[in-house]
Amino acid sequence: MRRGVPGIMAQSGLGQDPESTAAVTVLKRAVELDSEYRYPQALVCYQEGIDLLLQVLKGTKDYTKKCNLRQKISNYMDRAENIKKYLDQEKEDGKYHKQIKIEENATGFSYESLFQEYLNETVTEVWIEDPYIRNTHQGSKKEYQISSLEEIKESLSNHGVLLEIEYSSSIHDREIRFNNGWMIKIGRGLDYFKKPQGNFYLGYCDFDLRPCHETTVDIFHNKHTKKI
Repeated sequence: MRRGVPGIMAQSGLGQDPESTAAVTVLKRAVELDSEYRYPQALVCYQEGIDLLLQVLKGTKDYTKKCNLRQKISNYMDRAENIKKYLDQEKEDGKYHKQIKIEENATGFSYESLFQEYLNETVTEVWIEDPYIRNTHQGSKKEYQISSLEEIKESLSNHGVLLEIEYSSSIHDREIRFNNGWMIKIGRGLDYFKKPQGNFYLGYCDFDLRPCHETTVDIFHNKHTKKI
């Protein structure tokens, strides 16, 4: 396996009882993703599979089966921890690439959920490029757009944040950059949320509860991209 991350073999013998089926399926997927070097996705599956195995362990009374399950859980936990350390080091070295696929009508993808991990205390500047502002809530008419952005600018200044706005007729990329080197590209730009059905629907204020349009989010570090 690449970059000194120890490998793991798919383990059998988890049992054929119905309670174990979900755990076996998830852990097999984890090992497949692991062998394909898709470590972020593999880590999620390992963690989910371990949780499922712990539930199986709670319902197991046979001593031998309990010992076998504990050993398997320990092995998967060791592997998950190794992957986590590896990904943390990749992030520290600025070599990290994470891709998030947001499915149609998915929830739980607020701006805070996506960006908070990369907005540490070293961030003092953020650049946002969005080439096509289309919908009314984004300020589609030029006059309304200008007045809306000026209102946001004034509001931010009250909190010690300086907003500078530049207009361009030539940009086409959608991206967000932080001055700690992290770059986030969203296929649909920031407009990936669906319009709420009404002012009193869940998700009107809490964006984690608002359904999304299908899109892909890619996260890079500029040490390993051509554009800085």
